[in-house]
Amino acid sequence: MGIEALKSEELKDHKRKGVSTVYLCVKRTLDFICSLLALIVLSPLFLILIIAIKIDSKGPVLFKQKRVGIHKTHFNILKFRTMRIDTPNDVPTHQLKNPEQYITKVGKFLRKTSLDELPQIWNIFVGQMSVIGPRPALWNQYDLIEERDKYGVNDVPVGLTGWAQINGRDELPIKEKAKLDGDYVKQIGLMIDIRCFVGTIVSVLKHEGVKEGGTGNE
Repeated sequence: MGIEALKSEELKDHKRKGVSTVYLCVKRTLDFICSLLALIVLSPLFLILIIAIKIDSKGPVLFKQKRVGIHKTHFNILKFRTMRIDTPNDVPTHQLKNPEQYITKVGKFLRKTSLDELPQIWNIFVGQMSVIGPRPALWNQYDLIEERDKYGVNDVPVGLTGWAQINGRDELPIKEKAKLDGDYVKQIGLMIDIRCFVGTIVSVLKHEGVKEGGTGNE
């Protein structure tokens, strides 16, 4: 969400929900700067991964999927493709029978290291996502979307990583995941964003919470 989008009615809406509009503007500015720097610095890694994906399997390098953003608007999230092109689309991994059969060799590595999420830096750059926030649900994950409504989660920017991701990730049931996202909304600010950022680095290095077929696996 761009800075200009946080004006007038949206600003009032956030204020009514107790979310600091000043911090949301600061958050968007930081997102823009960080994503721009990341795109520049990580460009060599992007190139290496693109070549590896093309050599490993047929199909496009990027995977696009319709997701739910702030205020339940829809956008196309970007990921490096980790599955074969014959994998059913718009189906959460946990709803696939034997999801391992669809994952490519390079895809297994990308998922284990979370490198498949890197293209979302572009989603952050253009304002569709934030670095920190609730993970965007699939457009048809109605149970998760409905559960998040109870906590006002659908009214804050979605993120690359968030509070639920460092407290269970793929192993969390839907209701627990939504509750943790709600806890983030209550505390939204610089401190919890820093905790999520540091916690994500630790979780990725330890490969914690990654479980193929888990409810949070995307």
